[in-house]
Amino acid sequence: MSEKIPLLIDTDPGVDDALALLMAFHSDAHDVVGLTIAAGNVGLEHTVRNALKLREVVGRPDVPVFPGCSGPLVHVPREDAAHVHGRDGFGDIGYPEPAGTAADEHAALAILRLSHEHAGRLLLVALGPLTNLALALRLDPTLPQRVARLVVMGGAVTAHGNITPVAEFNIGFDPESAHVVLSEFPRYDLADWEATIAHGFHHRRAEAWLAADSPRARFYEAISRQTRLWSEDRRGELWHSADALAMAWALEPEGALEQAERPVAVETEGRLARGLTAVDWNRQTGAADNARILLRYDQARFESRVEAALAAA
Repeated sequence: MSEKIPLLIDTDPGVDDALALLMAFHSDAHDVVGLTIAAGNVGLEHTVRNALKLREVVGRPDVPVFPGCSGPLVHVPREDAAHVHGRDGFGDIGYPEPAGTAADEHAALAILRLSHEHAGRLLLVALGPLTNLALALRLDPTLPQRVARLVVMGGAVTAHGNITPVAEFNIGFDPESAHVVLSEFPRYDLADWEATIAHGFHHRRAEAWLAADSPRARFYEAISRQTRLWSEDRRGELWHSADALAMAWALEPEGALEQAERPVAVETEGRLARGLTAVDWNRQTGAADNARILLRYDQARFESRVEAALAAA
């Protein structure tokens, strides 16, 4: 058995997911055993194609890509994030078609199968809407017993949302699935949008990383250009990558400088409240702590891991 930690990534590859995947593939301590794909940032056809392209860029055609759910389990999906990531999710640069093809197995079934193959050791990182994981849980509620650690990028723990006044994109895209996952996993790690905002990096510094003489840096510079311009125009001098921060914490948990354990629930009703990640900060409900929330991560360690992943030969 490999001593590396088996890593399964559930993702909807847009630009920030791509950076997180580059980081994961660059880790010597982890073995990426699969990419399960959902719709989210853009439609499923694009997110699957983007995942196939990423594994080609990093030279890992052996890593299977499993197409999953094309939309939320219950409701018609809200607007995607094509205005940020490009219509194809990768900046509309017209990259050549990837050489490989996706697996026939559905993402939810792959999650369950891989959880058995790596029972007790599996690191599961969820970077997109939680639709695939919710479906897997409905098929087999014992899934959490086999996952060593679940890291979720999602939520806004003091209700400063980025898609509604209170909801973060991944949770707001499919609140019912988020409710299923975050209520049925007894413990998980949550890297939310507000942690993301607290861990930005300067555009000029990022541009220096992207100037590395590396196929990964050149590809990522191209696909992220539109997003970075959008970000600088609307958010100022700092660029933010939510999925990269979640992945840094997943790969290197010792980099967390401040965390809080609290009960978290997802609101699925109400015109304004739908998609809210409700954190019981004062423990008033008597519910058990189910989330370990990232509050502060070692910024230098985070940036070093991003830079190394981009410069990798």
